[in-house]
Amino acid sequence: MNCIPVFKRVVTASKELSGMGTDVINTVLRNVADEALKKSDEIISENHKDLAKMEVSDPRYDRLELTRDRISAIASDMRKVADLPSPLGKILSETTRPNGLKISRISVPFGTIGVIYEARPNVTFDVFALCFKSGNACILKGGSDAINSNVAITKIIRSTLEKNGINPDILALLPAGRSETAQLLTAGKYVDMIVPRGSRGLIDFVRENARIPIIETGAGICHTYFDDSGDKEMGRKIINNAKTRRVSVCNALDCLIIHQNRLDDLAYLVGLCADKNVIIYADAKAYKYLKGKYPAHLLMKADKSSFGVEFLSYKMTVKTAASVNDAIRHINTYGSKHSEAIISEDKKNIEWFKLLVDASSIYTNTSTAFTDGAEFGLGAEIGISTQKLHARGPMALEALTTYKWIIEGNGQIRQ
Repeated sequence: MNCIPVFKRVVTASKELSGMGTDVINTVLRNVADEALKKSDEIISENHKDLAKMEVSDPRYDRLELTRDRISAIASDMRKVADLPSPLGKILSETTRPNGLKISRISVPFGTIGVIYEARPNVTFDVFALCFKSGNACILKGGSDAINSNVAITKIIRSTLEKNGINPDILALLPAGRSETAQLLTAGKYVDMIVPRGSRGLIDFVRENARIPIIETGAGICHTYFDDSGDKEMGRKIINNAKTRRVSVCNALDCLIIHQNRLDDLAYLVGLCADKNVIIYADAKAYKYLKGKYPAHLLMKADKSSFGVEFLSYKMTVKTAASVNDAIRHINTYGSKHSEAIISEDKKNIEWFKLLVDASSIYTNTSTAFTDGAEFGLGAEIGISTQKLHARGPMALEALTTYKWIIEGNGQIRQ
């Protein structure tokens, strides 16, 4: 498919967003939420077509699946986005120069945002809501695994836009082909920013082939360090929640690091994980303490290739550390700069961990499962940025704006 006509229509439609009132935008978002609930059976029916093509054992299956509860949560997030203040037109800075010039920095939309994602149809709703609220048009490129779900969702959104007298071309869904991906990645004349959301393979592909600025999101290799002073009751609950709450998401625990002085507590700390049939790849010291105390069919010996892996399944590694510095070195070597946690009662170690760990989100005595736009009070998210330029961590409304300078004078000329 030649995507250029689609790109042109989206760019043209994006101009119509400039003068759209906040009340109109919020009404449309609430209407889309209502329609999602009203047509949940239709969405689920199309989603089942996608699920039928994927093995239940595939880690992506859980991400792909839509249920009434999940659609209800999506609708709730859209309403939360509607309730948030507009990120546009904010005066970010303001100064008056000695020559009388008043210089202001004002938040504005990017214009057109392209999002490439895999088997996560909820992203279709999330991206639309955040882009629409922030005054951006969006071009979506979902994977073939979720094509039926994405088409159904896009149809509902575009229909709601039309009913409200808004050009539906502010949202476009491209076919799930490689040619369309290549065209989007090189559409610098029409697209202002690309956000890849998915596996490390997808993100690497986009980074290597895009000719448009990108923001990396998605891949999460998450660690939790149980310190020498950690509370074992607290740790047991946090570790289980971070690992098993939902294994297919990017904030799920991949590696537990434990201080060598607390190895006697290791079997207890991961005991709830055994109940969920979590396979553990343990280093030599941890393996010795788990052998005979953790189910034998779930306990494996780790090697170098076991670390730095985003499992997205009921698997995790256990690494023994001699100190907080040892744990920090491991995290900064094998992490993806996503979400990292420490369980400790030692305030000095906690502060040291927060200072030296290189990640977008640092947790102390709580679960990494909270790395989520809605949980951060952002309404929803377009992804978790693991880079450092422009946006970092959960990307929501403010991350989808840039700024422009406004210079007001009274006849000044430069000498």
